[in-house]
Parts: sequence; C-alpha cells; structure tokens
Amino acid sequence: MNLSFDHLSDSLTSARTLEELTRPLLEMLEAVTGMESTYFTLIDETKGVQHVLYALNTKSLQIPEGLDVPWADTLCKRALDEDCPYTPDVPAQWGDSDAARALGIHTYVSSPVRAEDGALYGTLCAASEEERPLPENAQKVLRLFARLIGQHLEREQLVRRLALANAELAEHASKDVLTGLPNRRLLLDEMSRLWAQCTRDRRHVLLSFIDLDGFKAINDTHGHQAGDQMLVQVAARLQRTMRATDLLARLGGDEFVVIGPGPALGADGQAIASILQARFGMATQGSYALGALQLAYPGASVGCLAMDPNTVSPDTALAAADERMYETKRMRRDGGGGTE
Repeated sequence: MNLSFDHLSDSLTSARTLEELTRPLLEMLEAVTGMESTYFTLIDETKGVQHVLYALNTKSLQIPEGLDVPWADTLCKRALDEDCPYTPDVPAQWGDSDAARALGIHTYVSSPVRAEDGALYGTLCAASEEERPLPENAQKVLRLFARLIGQHLEREQLVRRLALANAELAEHASKDVLTGLPNRRLLLDEMSRLWAQCTRDRRHVLLSFIDLDGFKAINDTHGHQAGDQMLVQVAARLQRTMRATDLLARLGGDEFVVIGPGPALGADGQAIASILQARFGMATQGSYALGALQLAYPGASVGCLAMDPNTVSPDTALAAADERMYETKRMRRDGGGGTE
C-alpha cells in the first residue's frame, strides 16, 4: 500500500488531464480491491445514458471503454438508489440488470463521483466475474479516489468557465455593444496589421471615414432609441456595401471607418478611393424605419483616401481621411445638401 500511495502522490502532482489522473487511480484501485476490472463512467441523466470513459481489465472480465448503457439498467443506479455500494452476488442482488448479465459481473463495488454541490458526474467502479470479498478499507479508498476525480472535474469545469468568460470579456472589449462592429481599439489593432500587410505586398491602403450628417438633430428630435436604430441600420448598409477584404468599425458616436487593401503602389489608388467614397455615401441614403417613424435621410459625408503605407502612419491616415470627410461635408453644405 505504501507503494500505491507513493504512486498516488506522484499522479496527483503531475496529472494535467482527467485521463492522466484517472488511469493511475484505476491501477491502484485494482490493487486495493483485488477486482479484475476497474472503470470510471460518466452519467448523463437527461439522456438516460451511462458511458464507460476509462477502464482497466486485468483478467477475463472485460468492461470496454466507450460502452454506453441505459442508465436505468445499470448496477450503478441500483447501488445509488438502494444505498448498496457493494455486493458479492450481483445475480442474486440485481439479476434484472441485462447489462451486468451480458458482461458477466458477479462482484461489484462503486462510489459516486460528484461535484461540490452534489451533482452527479459519474461513478468509479470495480468488478469481478467471480464472487470476491471486499478487503478492509477498500471502500474508504474507493470513496477517496472518487472524490479526487470529482475535484479534478470541478477544476476542469472552472477552467473552462474562466476561459469562456475571458473570451467574452475580450470580445466585449473589442466590439461596439450597439452595432456589434469592431470598436476603436480593435480598429487600431487591425490598422497596424493592414499596414504591415500592404507594406509587404507593396499595395496602397484604403481608408474611408464616414460621418452621419444631421445625426444629433435626429437624436434630439426623435429620441435616442430612434438614433440607436439608425446607427444599427447604417452599420448593416455599410456592411452590405464594403468589399470582402474590408473591415468596418464604429469609431464612436456617429462615425464609422472602413479600411482595406488597395491597388498596387504605382497604380491610381485614388480612383478606387473615389469610387468607394461615392458608394458608401449612396449606401447610407434612403428611407429608415425608426419605430413608427419613417425617416428620409440624404446620406452621410464620406472621405476616402488611398495611401502609401511606407510614407504615412495609421494615425496620420485616419486624420487625413477625417479631413477629407470634412471637405465633403463642406461641399455638401455649401451646395445645399446635408447638415453638420
């Protein structure tokens, strides 16, 4: 037993996965109980299935890994329901179990594997095809091993929940809550990547700055709920308009930015930029259903530039496209279309 517990100590300190913990425990359980087969099962009470996840078979009795048994037919359920964790005569005790009869189990002992709140994860079991007495303290060891597995499963679930929470927090930190678009933070990260890509490929970068003319008046007149609905609809229209290689972000307030790779350096990049500028402006024009309100909107002001990533930084490019957008806004205002 000293050797077994030395092995247990090594297993506990080195195990990183459920399998790395459980398989040595099955070996030790076989030595402690003297049974032919030791195995760990998972139980899905909702589906009514018990699944043999890991098994150790040392003689003729074979409990196959991957075996699924209807939960209602198992020895484990009977043992729990009747508070009878050990029987040396399964045919006499539970002769109605088809699974036990098919496997040839005669002696059986088990312990439930539970979460801290008592929820049932599975069972840790030992069995023999012959009648065998249970050694002194074997059930105590079995319960200890079951508790160790339960604690490991609890820890694994906690790690998964924390990883999921961290992923959700990271996404929340990089996404605009209202529109679901990348926010300023993610936009700046993506601009750095785009600049590196276009520098390597010797291409222009295309950057479009979009500002919703008259949005403040819409908010003030019709309320913030109408304003939010409009921002969501504008985002959807822009997404349908942009190229597959583009990224659309909400910079903040009523400002959006589209970035993407442009034509090769030496080509007329600004011609492409002018086409995109007109396309994005037209995409935002039209009728918006804002609750009961049907709003006719003349469209946003857009500034789009094609720039050499070797000569302009992302921050400078953003400021230049912003200035280009204001030029468009002034032209529209002076021509009688749109408002600040």
